[in-house]
Amino acid sequence: MAGLFPDSLGLYVSIPFCRSKCTYCNFASGVHPPSEHSRYVDQLIDEMHEAGDWAKGLGLELVRRIDTIYLGGGTPSLLEPELIARLFGAIRAQFAVDGDAEITVECAPGQLSEETLGALVAAGVNRVSLGVQSFVDREAKSSGRLHSRTRVLDDLRRLREAGVGRINVDLIAGLAGQTLATWEESISVLIDCGVPHASIYMLEVDEDSRLGREMLAGGARYFAELVPSDDTIAGMYESAIERLDAVGLKQYEISNFARPGSESRHNLRYWQRRSYLGIGLDASSMLREKGQEADASGKPYVLRSTNTDDLKRYLDGDFGRGTAWLSPERQHEEAWFLGLRMNAGVEPQSLRSEFGDPLVERALESAARLADDGLLLRNGETIRMTAKGRLLSNDVFQEFLENSLQEYSATGR
Repeated sequence: MAGLFPDSLGLYVSIPFCRSKCTYCNFASGVHPPSEHSRYVDQLIDEMHEAGDWAKGLGLELVRRIDTIYLGGGTPSLLEPELIARLFGAIRAQFAVDGDAEITVECAPGQLSEETLGALVAAGVNRVSLGVQSFVDREAKSSGRLHSRTRVLDDLRRLREAGVGRINVDLIAGLAGQTLATWEESISVLIDCGVPHASIYMLEVDEDSRLGREMLAGGARYFAELVPSDDTIAGMYESAIERLDAVGLKQYEISNFARPGSESRHNLRYWQRRSYLGIGLDASSMLREKGQEADASGKPYVLRSTNTDDLKRYLDGDFGRGTAWLSPERQHEEAWFLGLRMNAGVEPQSLRSEFGDPLVERALESAARLADDGLLLRNGETIRMTAKGRLLSNDVFQEFLENSLQEYSATGR
C-alpha cells in the first residue's frame, strides 16, 4: 500500500538506566553507575550518525524527517540535564524534527528533579509517560517502585505547571498483594487525576523477570505467592475498560486508552506498520523501501532490526544490530496481529491490495474459526477482536502465524 511507504520516521531511543529494578520488569534495563550515562549518550550519538550509512549498506534510504520521538527505558529522566540537552541537540542536528512532533519521555514518579524537568521542556518534550503501576503505596513498594501516591500527584502537578499536559499513566493489573478492592482504588485515583491517556497492562509471567522466574519455580520471593489468579487479573482488566470508558478514556488498543485526539502517535506507528528507527540498547527498528516492489532478486522491502541487549558490548561501540528482511508472508502475518491489537481492527480489502487474495483468503479462514469461538467479530468490511478475544489475544495472534515465527516486540507506552 502506498500509504505505508515513508515520508517521515519515528525515532525510539532506549535509555536502560534505573534507580532500582522492578520485580516484574523483563526489559534490558538495570541499575548502573552514573559514570556510564555519559559514555552511553556518546554511543547513542555515534549510532545516530552511523544510521544513514548502515541503512544505505542494506539498500535503504533513511528518511530524515522525524514526526515522533520516544525516550523509553529504563528511566530516561535519570540522565543529567546536560546529557538530555546534548542528546536532543544531536537528534535535531541529525534529523529534521517536525515543529509539531510528538516527543515523549518515560519518567519514574518521584525521580524527576526540577532541573531535569526544565531540561526536558527546553528540549521540546511535550508528552510524559509516568510508570505509576499502582497508586496503593504498599503494592508499589513490594514491586520495587520507589514512589508514593503523594509523589505521583505532586509530579502530575509539576508537569502541568511546566506546560506538559499530555501525560500517560501506566497501571499493572496483577501485582503481588493486589486485590479487586485495591485495583479499584488505583483506577479511581487515575480517573481523578484527569490524565488524557492511560496504559493498563496485565501482569506477564515469564522467565525474563525476577518475579516471573519465582512464580514459574513455585517460590515465594518478591511476594510471588501473593500474585492474583489469572481470573482475578482478567476481572481487573475488564473493570478498568468499563470504568475508563465511562469517563471518556476510550480503549483504542489492547492496553491503551485515550481521550479523543490524545492517542500515542508514536505507538500507533508500531501497530500501523509505519517506519521507525530504534537506537540504543535492545532497540528495534522497522524500515521500508520507498518503492513498493521487491528488487530483481526478489528481496522484500521491509527490514526489521534489533540491537544488542549487552550493555558492555554497546558501550564498547558494537551495536550488534541483528537484521532480517520480512517476506510478504511474514508482513501479512504482522498486518493481522498488529492490526487486531487496535480496536479499529483490520480491513481485509486493504490487505488484498497489499498482499493479494491467496494470503488473505487463508487468513480469513482462521478469522472465521475465531469468530465462531467468540474471539473475533466481523462488522461490514472490518474484523475486530471481541472483549473475550482481547483477554486471549496471544491465542488469537497465533492463529495468524503460519510458520511459528517469533513476534518482534515494540516498546513504548
